[in-house]
Amino acid sequence: MKLATKKVKTLDKTKPKKDAIKKKKQSEKSKVSKVAKKAVKQKSENKDEKRPKKKVTKKSHKKDLEGLKDLDPEFYDFLQKNDKELLDFNLMDSDDDDDDDEDHNEEEVKEAGEEESDEDDEKYHKPSDDLAVGSDESDFEGDDDDEETTAGGVQKITLNLLRQWELQLGKPNVPIETVRQVIQAFNSALASISADAEGEQANAAAYKVVGAAAFNGVIQLCVLHLQPAIIRMLGVKPNSSLPLHKHKKWVKVRGCLRYYLTDLIRLVEQVSSSNILNVLLKHLHQMAGMVAPFTALGKTILKRLIVLWATGDETVRVLSFLCILKITRKQQATMLNHVLKAMYLAYVRNSKFVSPNTLPGINFMRRSLVEMFALDLNVSYQHAFLYIRQLAIHLRNAVILKKKDSFQAVYNWQYINSLRLWADLLGASTNKPQLQPLVYPLVTITTGVIRLIPTAQYFPLRFHCLQSLISLAKETNTFIPILPLIVEVLRSNTFNRKHTSVSMKPLQFTCILRLNKAQLAENGFRDEVVEQVCGLLLEYLAHESATLAFSDLVVPVVMAIKAYLKECRNANYTRKLKQLLEKIQESGRFIEQQRGKSSVNFDLKDAKAVQAWEQQVRNKRTPLDIYYTSWLKTHETKKRRQAAQVDDINADYDVPKLKRPAAKTGVPVRNENGELELFPSDSEDEEVGIPRDDDDDDNSELEVEQPKAKKPKADKKKREKPTKPAVTEEAADDYDEAATAVDIVKDLDLNDW
Repeated sequence: MKLATKKVKTLDKTKPKKDAIKKKKQSEKSKVSKVAKKAVKQKSENKDEKRPKKKVTKKSHKKDLEGLKDLDPEFYDFLQKNDKELLDFNLMDSDDDDDDDEDHNEEEVKEAGEEESDEDDEKYHKPSDDLAVGSDESDFEGDDDDEETTAGGVQKITLNLLRQWELQLGKPNVPIETVRQVIQAFNSALASISADAEGEQANAAAYKVVGAAAFNGVIQLCVLHLQPAIIRMLGVKPNSSLPLHKHKKWVKVRGCLRYYLTDLIRLVEQVSSSNILNVLLKHLHQMAGMVAPFTALGKTILKRLIVLWATGDETVRVLSFLCILKITRKQQATMLNHVLKAMYLAYVRNSKFVSPNTLPGINFMRRSLVEMFALDLNVSYQHAFLYIRQLAIHLRNAVILKKKDSFQAVYNWQYINSLRLWADLLGASTNKPQLQPLVYPLVTITTGVIRLIPTAQYFPLRFHCLQSLISLAKETNTFIPILPLIVEVLRSNTFNRKHTSVSMKPLQFTCILRLNKAQLAENGFRDEVVEQVCGLLLEYLAHESATLAFSDLVVPVVMAIKAYLKECRNANYTRKLKQLLEKIQESGRFIEQQRGKSSVNFDLKDAKAVQAWEQQVRNKRTPLDIYYTSWLKTHETKKRRQAAQVDDINADYDVPKLKRPAAKTGVPVRNENGELELFPSDSEDEEVGIPRDDDDDDNSELEVEQPKAKKPKADKKKREKPTKPAVTEEAADDYDEAATAVDIVKDLDLNDW
């Protein structure tokens, strides 16, 4: 409390002194205003001359401040720390105290002029002279200063320095120091990116990379010139099979290469542009031979490459797989197990949803994974046995428990795609005995999946499994009882039931495993089922048509098709099945003729003689084989047409455009139960009538009557009482691909589908 009182008294004492000093200064300013103006004018005329700044001596002010120091040293120290300008105000050295009065007046005049100029400076801000313009052109400045360094002594990367490194890397005898400097510059470039992202500066970097030009120059130098320079430095011959890490000079670059590969894969992780990724992956493919000595680093690189292989764009996927294949081959003994497991899990994880967009990527992953498993069949057998056993366990749980969760563990795309993968792998390794013991369990599992829920709702899943079995039978030359699984579809009650709705949209099972009730009631369902039955029968029997027992093999199939033709009333279905039946019977008679000849004079137990006879018949081409070749060309053309643009499909098939009449009232349509009808039935369309566009041809097969404008009440009654039940909202939401006869839109175009 005493200290505070003392400070207040001291402030009271110094306050009148400050006021006196201020008044004295104002009086001096008024006396020398004219002289100050003249001094300012002279200053404007001599802009280039630098004027030394002088301070005027004030003995009285100096004495007062010295007295303050004696009276209150604490307050004096406070002013010295916080307001030093007050203490040094207009003070000079001790040598200037003895100046003459004339010099004193001149200095006062100059001080007055300076005070006015200082007031102007405080009023208007003036930038300093050494400001730099921030533009893209600044990236290319400073090329002449190759040895430019920052305040911390870190060398700055310039374009001239990059040119020197490029010339040194192109020499036959590449200096090892240059390689290390380039790798350090690459690390500094990545450090500058991370520093900018985190808002900090990378002080530990060996070089400083400033600007986009320097960064791009460093990356381009490493991508284009580093790998050939290292090869020349190691002295690798063109056709040498010796690994790179076994050369004498490898020890010199081992440490820096580890850091470079770490930075390179870190850059690959941070890049999102597919074009830049392609360049980096091509460079990594060149450097794949240098990854072999680094086991831990190789696993990190492969882990990132597997992610790109499973989720990247088309070109990125291919380049990633090539890098995986090359790195794995260089160190197959240590990396193959890790790679096979990681790639299989990535394949299963990314094949959960199948659509026209994801199907090509899933097919590529399956084919490339088969190639990876084929590297070492002894190692692959362990993985294949383990994963096929897991599929069998899921199927066993579904058969025993018969619960919804157990069924869903089997009836999903991941399970079906796994079956496809192992079928393709066993088919690709048919000439080698390592994986052939797995054929029987895989066929048993696939057949059990078909038998698990043998309803029409899962016909698409059945056809996918049958396609895998057919491809397996063709590749391994193994007899698999597939025909009964195909023919029993024709005896299904749901399939033979008359359809209750018509849809112009063709139904395809390529990306479908399950059908909902709305799709089962459409005519497109029956059309696709007949198409699938004919296609699968034709594909399997065309392959078996050259076998010795073909005429006996097709007897149950012929009987089943004839039985169905007696009950079928659809002319389109009977025409397809009759044509197939004729070719089957013709091929059966052809085989009987070949067997009746004297050429069959060998024992049936002689497998080599049987294979030679079948090969001879296959060279002659059976009628069913010839028919299948022509059908396959037509079928492929049809599939390409369906995958083409919608406008081309409209032009080929002349599909008319339909319009629904606009509702005259805002009252929603309700059915007999009082529920809102979101999707009207086909009978409603026939009764109400759908107008046709004027652009449609008169020869169109779709003929619809115009609604009568004079009877709106009758039309309203017909809307309220449809003859057939409409598709409910619950059924429409049951499956995403559900399609009703006519949607509630003004223009019905294929673009809407």
